[in-house]
Amino acid sequence: MKTIDELLAEGVAGKRVFVRADLNVPLADGKITDDGRIRAVQPTIAKLAEAGARVIVASHLGRPKGAPDPAFSLAPAAARLGELLGTDVAFATDTVGASAKETVAALADGRVAVIENLRFNAGETAKDDAERGAFADQLAELADVYVGDGFGAVHRKHASVFDLPARLPHAAGYLIATEIGVLKKLTDEVKRPYVVILGGAKVSDKLAVIDQLLGKADRLLIGGGMAYTFLYAKGHEVGISLLQKDQVDVVKEYMERAEKNGVELVLPVDILASTEFPDLKGKTPADFVTVDADKIPADQEGLDIGPRTRELYASKIADAETVFWNGPLGVFEHPDYAGGTRAIAQALVDSDAFTVVGGGDSAAAVRTLGFDENAFGHISTGGGASLEYLEGKTLPGIAALEV
Repeated sequence: MKTIDELLAEGVAGKRVFVRADLNVPLADGKITDDGRIRAVQPTIAKLAEAGARVIVASHLGRPKGAPDPAFSLAPAAARLGELLGTDVAFATDTVGASAKETVAALADGRVAVIENLRFNAGETAKDDAERGAFADQLAELADVYVGDGFGAVHRKHASVFDLPARLPHAAGYLIATEIGVLKKLTDEVKRPYVVILGGAKVSDKLAVIDQLLGKADRLLIGGGMAYTFLYAKGHEVGISLLQKDQVDVVKEYMERAEKNGVELVLPVDILASTEFPDLKGKTPADFVTVDADKIPADQEGLDIGPRTRELYASKIADAETVFWNGPLGVFEHPDYAGGTRAIAQALVDSDAFTVVGGGDSAAAVRTLGFDENAFGHISTGGGASLEYLEGKTLPGIAALEV
């Protein structure tokens, strides 16, 4: 895989460099609530601009249905990128139309432009190779060189991620190089004990990675909504907690494999439960109780791990050499149910291990709860991409850069 430093050594001054970034940031009322992904790609964009390239930044945001939708415009991300770079960033109001062509044509050496949300064009996410390729052909007309640095999208076989690199000289940006280097430390170069914390809502989203980790991790700590399927599989009643009954047999088999392989699979011992799901904005007081994990009342829903579980999990992290965490341990968006996620984050901070926060909601939680990002070994920009890499899958966006 060609690196951006190799590309820079060849010279990019005056060249149109297409940077596939991941500017898929969360928005509330049109304002960015977490700019972590923009900050993560900034070093690549800044370095190219400093070298005299004409930088064209492209990304998706959200899930528009192949047509323009103002709610998913990249305009706020473009404005924030300009603030971080300390310079004006031009913005094209389409992807490959007149505005994009005019904006790119007007770029001077060392300047940056952002084109509108790639998913406003149906060709970006098309399953049909020809339709996807046709959109990639149009994107290729805008540029001379391609730099892949949108790690959060590399597990998608999309036009700008997979097809476009085949049409232009290409290299990997700094972020992708960093992310892949970190993931190798979780797969090929693991220091032990290796502890993995998995949370989030659905156990079905994590089955493939659990399957792989049962042969690699020393301990698996389970939390979040997915924990209730594990507890149910052990014969415990879980009240009205999130439960995937169709996955119970698979979970039972995984628990048996964990015991056979000597992998310590740790489940919550107590739970914060309530009769109703909380107002995520914290406008109403929560009415909750702490109960043993095997005694959740029939009318209660588990919403966070309890205080004894927090202490237990912290003790399982304390002597680790490598820790990977993906998925919050409770409904962290509500202050009364953020304690479990906060406790895990603090345990990682207190640990001497190489700690990796696996993107998505975990990364958002770390920032929302006010932790210093530098206190962690690495905060990934791609939860889904990280998990698929750990599952052993080929990531289309990485494979395209390796050709």
